[in-house]
Amino acid sequence: MKRVSGKQDKNRYLVRLGEAVRARRKALELSQEALADYAEIDRSHMGKIERGQRNVTFLNIVRIAEAIDCKPSDLLVDAGL
Repeated sequence: MKRVSGKQDKNRYLVRLGEAVRARRKALELSQEALADYAEIDRSHMGKIERGQRNVTFLNIVRIAEAIDCKPSDLLVDAGL
C-alpha cells in the first residue's frame, strides 16, 4: 500500500478533517496560533493540518481534540469520516 500524503489524498480526507478542525476552532473564537499552543503543535504545522496538507498523526488529532474540548471521534464525524 502506498504512503498517503496531502498531495495524494484523492478523497480529500485530510482536507475534510482540516475543515472540521478549523470550523470548531472558529466556533470557539480561537486563533490558529492559540489552538496550536494549546495542542502543543507548531503553528505552521497547524496551518498545514487545517489546509489538508499534512497527514496528521493520531496523537496530533488527540491533542487537537483535547485543546478544543471534544473527542477525536467528534472531529472525524464532523469531517464525514
